[in-house]
Amino acid sequence: MTRVVVSAVSFTEGGPLTVLRECLASAAKVLPAEWEIVALVHDKQLIQESRIRLIAIPGAKRSWLRRLRWEWFGFARLSREIPTDLWLSLHDVTPRVVAVRQVVYCHNPSPFYRVSLREALFEPKFFLFNLFYLGLYRLFIQRNAHVVVQQEWLRRAFLARLGPLPIVVAHPSLDLDKDSRMPTRPDTPAVFLYPALPRAFKNFETLCEAVRILGERGLADRLEIRLTLSGTENRYARWLVDRYGATPGIRFIGRQTTDEMDMQYRRATAVVFPSKLETWGLPISEAKRYGLPLLVADLPYAHETVGTYGPVSFFPAESAAALAELMQSMLENRWLPAGQRAAEPAQPFARDWDSLWQFLCDGLEHVPPREPTLPP
Repeated sequence: MTRVVVSAVSFTEGGPLTVLRECLASAAKVLPAEWEIVALVHDKQLIQESRIRLIAIPGAKRSWLRRLRWEWFGFARLSREIPTDLWLSLHDVTPRVVAVRQVVYCHNPSPFYRVSLREALFEPKFFLFNLFYLGLYRLFIQRNAHVVVQQEWLRRAFLARLGPLPIVVAHPSLDLDKDSRMPTRPDTPAVFLYPALPRAFKNFETLCEAVRILGERGLADRLEIRLTLSGTENRYARWLVDRYGATPGIRFIGRQTTDEMDMQYRRATAVVFPSKLETWGLPISEAKRYGLPLLVADLPYAHETVGTYGPVSFFPAESAAALAELMQSMLENRWLPAGQRAAEPAQPFARDWDSLWQFLCDGLEHVPPREPTLPP
């Protein structure tokens, strides 16, 4: 029997959990029926795919030290107990396992970002990740037949910092056509939506400063900025509410459910996305699904996520003045979007999980099994 193992014991919520579910749903659909698919997860209740054999390892997430012990020792023992043809790690870190073919999915771009002093003070953990994560990426990475990243800019960053690697760019599977109803948008005030968690690199302050500038121009009553944080989440969120909570036109709406976010998109005039660092930038894709105008940071990740789209303009990520000008042009009905036409990334490239699985498993049935020895 051909066996595929997907390791994702630290994925419990948000975007990473969505990636895991999309990965397993696609594997269950496209891999041959006689193949066994095993998923190493934090909690079996997180996955509802009947074809998948689930192994829960809840203790692996308790600390980074425990997590690395599993990656480098625990998974090695497990891989000898369940002979594996393809081991796919969704964890960034390359585990020491016995497998005919090994693949790592790298989704954390923090090692390729220059953290400012203010960001380090707001999020010391993110600063430490920035310092040490590249080293974790580097360890054992040559064991992989393929290294998967979500965007072309990240492939170039890996090659520049880690040297030649067999990297494939794979875009996430996004169901952007599942709802074709037109959103309901108010005429006034204009609603600018920024859906993001309060992380320091999300750059909320540039948007808030743009609103302050528009207020000085007497336009505060013509717009409303909706930010999906409450101020209780972390140090950065508290700072934002303390600094901008009384600014006219800014509304902190807190974290939203899926249904609530659907309503927010339907009521929005435009989506603003000033984040300075993303693996993908899912709200950009969601805004496209609703046909919303986009004001997006002029950064490589954003251009690739936007793809080919007409109603979009880009602005320097830290220029509140430039963003204010774009927002004012929308308020005054004189906005001329820049638009963008984008080409696909270079090969190897997979458009979604279905095509990625086909690429990763190509020829796997014809590779002879190897003796289970302890990996170096």
